[in-house]
Amino acid sequence: MRKITLGALVASAAFAVASPAAAQTCVGECGSAAPNGDVTAPPEYGPNYSYVSTRNGQTGAGQIDGVGGTDGSEYTTAAFSASAGDELNFYFNYITSDGAGFADYAFAQLLSAAGDPVAYLFTARTRPTGDTSPGFGLPANSATLTPITSEIVSGAPDWAQLGGNSGDCFAAGCGYTGWINSSYTIGADGSYTLKFGVSNFTDTAYDSGLAFAGLTIAGQEIPTPGSGAVPEPATWMMLLLGFGAIGGLMRRRPKQGKTTVSFA
Repeated sequence: MRKITLGALVASAAFAVASPAAAQTCVGECGSAAPNGDVTAPPEYGPNYSYVSTRNGQTGAGQIDGVGGTDGSEYTTAAFSASAGDELNFYFNYITSDGAGFADYAFAQLLSAAGDPVAYLFTARTRPTGDTSPGFGLPANSATLTPITSEIVSGAPDWAQLGGNSGDCFAAGCGYTGWINSSYTIGADGSYTLKFGVSNFTDTAYDSGLAFAGLTIAGQEIPTPGSGAVPEPATWMMLLLGFGAIGGLMRRRPKQGKTTVSFA
């Protein structure tokens, strides 16, 4: 039996709303979620937030070049314009059910619209004690984090976006950071994108995830899954076409077995 979540289908439709050069993209599992378990509503924004999770991750996705990993997920925003001196802000929360010896990690990276690396706004990595960010063996943070410390709130994290690993904990190091603000000053006029990634490391067991919210540039919202940004008229048309495709999938019945649609 194959299970298709309505949330995943809607997300797929939403990510196909713009031209290839400007569209939001997702590899693996990305989406929006309401506060649940240990992941509360983000400060100032919400109640919903966006997320990426290694649950349903893809091999090679969500990785930092030269660091590696096994499977993961990554989400990249549509391109946005910024001027030198503009403030880029967002909140993040790193959540992991993996612990000692299996150093899963997450990150946010600023890229040029052409995909060239500009800065790592934060990196975070599983560790039993001490700050998770910047993650050991990972690039340094180019942004200012508030609070400046990021020790894990230890214990088995309760978060639906970890799937079957919600409530699981493999050894010391599992838990969540709580919401942390990242603030970065743009250095030059240009067009940029933001990439958020999370990766399992060494193995594919005990999933990890990254929640993020409140992406703004010079006080203006950068659209993400679950954000309050209003799509352009052409975007609405593409969304309607996507919803029509979803309806077709929901009506279709295979000759053998059955497809279940759930409301995630």
